Amino acid sequence: MNAATLFTLGWRWGGRLPDWLRRTLASGAADATWLRHGAGVRRLEKNLARVRPDATRRQLRALSRRGMRSYLRYFAEIFAMPAFSEAQIDARVRAVGHELVLSEIAAGRSVVLALGHLGNWDLAGAWAHRHLGPVTTVAERLEPERLFEAFTRLRSGFGIEAIPLSGSGADVFRRLVRVARTDTRVIPLLADRDLTATGVEVDFFGERARVAAGPAALAVTTGRVLVPVVVYYERLTGVRRRAARTPWGVVLDFAEQVVVPTDVPRADLVPHVTQAWITRFEVQVRAHAEDWHMLQRVFVSDLDPARDAAIRSADGAAT
Repeated sequence: MNAATLFTLGWRWGGRLPDWLRRTLASGAADATWLRHGAGVRRLEKNLARVRPDATRRQLRALSRRGMRSYLRYFAEIFAMPAFSEAQIDARVRAVGHELVLSEIAAGRSVVLALGHLGNWDLAGAWAHRHLGPVTTVAERLEPERLFEAFTRLRSGFGIEAIPLSGSGADVFRRLVRVARTDTRVIPLLADRDLTATGVEVDFFGERARVAAGPAALAVTTGRVLVPVVVYYERLTGVRRRAARTPWGVVLDFAEQVVVPTDVPRADLVPHVTQAWITRFEVQVRAHAEDWHMLQRVFVSDLDPARDAAIRSADGAAT
């Protein structure tokens, strides 16, 4: 059974299962995957070893187990999201520090958000569309096509416009610039992993890592406010738990604005601003390491030079 079939079954049945059963199935699948200790889990542990360099092997394994449970919890939730009511979404999401975003949107200006693969960013997007403003983002092109279309339908069902990351990256960026300048949108971009091999190298947990240039480049080009954001899980209790109909919710935590400096040469602005937001992001990843769903290569020392060369060549051909 391939991934597309599993996801199709998940969306077909996820909303019909009681929450306790979805969570039980997700935890069981996470533990089974963790016990097999395949390539994805090994990569997660290698990334987490940078986050927690003082952790023992036993502590790292325990952290990766919690990480896999967090990762599979995300999928269990998105399978059920089409059945969520607005009240459930509101109960599941708690926002912190979003006053600047609200004031910018109220003034008719778009806001750029730099996010990472933490918690449930789709649930956060559904909440943001209702409480902050219309949402436009960029979505990684998935194979097969019907899997990508399923994610697109999920997001559009909550009012999220997802621009596919395909063809020329320059075309996608020009579209984002147009949206940021002419509309009033919340523009969250997942950027803690570079998909193009043309990203920005930054200092990240004491090593060099390559992340996406999009948030910084968009802020520099358009003059719009850039705010780093992390999404992590928290336990729910009392009235909020009953309204959410689950023991798990997410925190949408907005950091301080990253100001584009005026005393840095234009050519150096994007790397400078990228390093600034990733430094804020690093603090939150360290605090919520189990919710960082990074089962891919992000640190330069782990990257495959041959794959990088192939992606650069393809991107050059598309441009």
